Parts: sequence; structure tokens; C-alpha cells
Amino acid sequence: MRQRILAAALSIGLGTLAAPGAALAQPVPSLCHAIAQGLPKARFASFDGRMPAAIPAAARSGEVTITYIHHSTYLIETPEGVRAATDYSGYAGEAMPTIATMNKAHSSHNTPFPDPGIQHVLKGWNPEGGAARHDVTVKDLHVRNVPTDIRGQGGMEPDGNSIFVFETQGLCIGHLGHLHHELTDQDFAAIGRLDIVMVPVDGGMTMSQAGMGTIVERLQSRLVLPMHRFAGPIERFLEKLPGFEVERRAERSLTVSARTLPRRPTVVLLSGV
Repeated sequence: MRQRILAAALSIGLGTLAAPGAALAQPVPSLCHAIAQGLPKARFASFDGRMPAAIPAAARSGEVTITYIHHSTYLIETPEGVRAATDYSGYAGEAMPTIATMNKAHSSHNTPFPDPGIQHVLKGWNPEGGAARHDVTVKDLHVRNVPTDIRGQGGMEPDGNSIFVFETQGLCIGHLGHLHHELTDQDFAAIGRLDIVMVPVDGGMTMSQAGMGTIVERLQSRLVLPMHRFAGPIERFLEKLPGFEVERRAERSLTVSARTLPRRPTVVLLSGV
């Protein structure tokens, strides 16, 4: 199964698309995906404030706004007006999303009746079986997915969840969805660099907080945005990341560009989380 993921990583890195029923758009090479010397090696965010040289200056100058909506739904808004709602269950605030990603763990991560005004509805699973494959570009936003497995009544269900990666303005933004297992080297390679990562921190319905902390520590994203939190104290998750800065904000939104990312990896708790 992991060999399948690696093959998908290679195809995504070349800007190809293979997905029955997936939303089609002009595929573009991923700036966040890294394959070196024929082996999967993810290039993680650095601490020195420099941006990868492969990112053209014109593509890394704009500011992106990220708003926490509820549960696992964040709204990503790009300078060219593209809006992407993550794990969309029917509500993404007042604005109509351009793109909605969904996962099927339970009903708060998807809706069978998405608004017909949404241009692209990207399911993290393939109802026809096999892995979902998405590689969609709308204006200045490129969206792709990395399939993962999910727990079901009969055990682990292959390809039942997706990690979605949003690339815009030189930023690599990842949403881990309803992640149920540790990630392999091949998974990390398929994901690539993540400057910003949205992480479920419930500690039970997805993964343990220790397990999720290990994944976040390896990614070394410079902005970590918790989500999918229930009654447990957030400090239990923060304890798993002793080297990370922590910011608690009174606002539900933050605005960031590739040039304004914090130099040190930082967990930002937006209002509502």
C-alpha cells in the first residue's frame, strides 16, 4: 500500500492527474513536493526565514488569510479571491467557498449536499473504490491530496482519508484531515514541505496526542494550527512539542505570507479552537 502512495507521489510531483470523477483543471508541478536522488525525501520548513530558491519571487509576495470556522474546517483565502474550506460539512462562514475538501470519518467532516455554487468538491475518499486523486488549480491556488487509511468497523480501511495540501503564494499549507495512523517515509515524501499544518488534537478519535506530536515535530512546519479539539486541555498536546513557541490569539483569523512566517515553529491557537 505504501508503494502505491510513493507512485502517486511521483505522479503528483510531475503534475499529472489520475482520478475517475475528480475535478479537472490544468495540472501544475508542485512547489511543495520534493523527490531527490530517486528516493522520497521531504524538504521541511527551515528556521532561518529564507524561502526555497525554487519559488519564483512573483509567486511568494501575497498574503493569505486563514480563518478557523469550526471543528476541522478552516477557510483559506488567497489574494486572487480563491476560497478553500477544509473538511467541509456544509458551513464555511458567510462566504461561498470556491473549493471544498471533505473526509468521511463522520458527518462533521463532509456533507452529501454541498452547495451547488461550490466549483470543486474534493472528496478525500473514492466512493467507487481505490484512492481518491485530486490535482486542481484555480487561479493562484493549487490543491492536491495524499491518501491515508482510516479505521472502520472491520479494521483499517485503505485510502479512506486524505491529507490535502494547498499551495499558494509560495506557501505550502497542509490539512491532516481525520488522520488515524503514523506516517511512513513515503507518506512524508508525498506530502513534501509544509510551512503551515492544520492538526487534529483530540487525542482519541484520530490519533494519540503523543503520536500527532511526533508527526508535527518531524514536519517542522513554522505554523501549527490545532483543530478537532474536544474537552481535553490543549496543554496536553502542547506538552508534546516542547521546542515550539505558542501564541494564543483573540481573533479567529490570521494573515500570513511566505515572508512573514515565524522563524521558529509556532503553535497558534485561534479563537474558537
